[in-house]
Amino acid sequence: MENVQINFIAVIVAALSMFLIGGFWYSPKLFGKQWLKELGKDESFLETGNMKLIFGGAFLLALIMAFNLAGFVSGYESWTWGLIGGVLAGLGWVAMSLGIIYLFERRSMKLFLINAGYILVSFVIMGVILGVWK
Repeated sequence: MENVQINFIAVIVAALSMFLIGGFWYSPKLFGKQWLKELGKDESFLETGNMKLIFGGAFLLALIMAFNLAGFVSGYESWTWGLIGGVLAGLGWVAMSLGIIYLFERRSMKLFLINAGYILVSFVIMGVILGVWK
């Protein structure tokens, strides 16, 4: 643990990157329409719920994930280790955990690929940010 050095500004930027990626990923221009279809929802679903709680909670969770990833890639000051760390965490832990849940919930493969793809891309970008910005 003595080698762990975390740049808190980089953690915040990495967490924000997840928001930017999510905004594009789940937009109608990319996977938004397919995502809603797989959920069995329409666009009116996006207007329901407490948006402050949803977005605030999502940012807090993204911040925790970015902080955790920063600890994982700490000590290796390179974008390549950040990228590898992002793939290992995003694909190996998070996406595969989603896969287990999706199997038991009997959710579609398409929904899994949309959501797991978002996680993988987000973790790779966060890892690169954290690997470069020491």
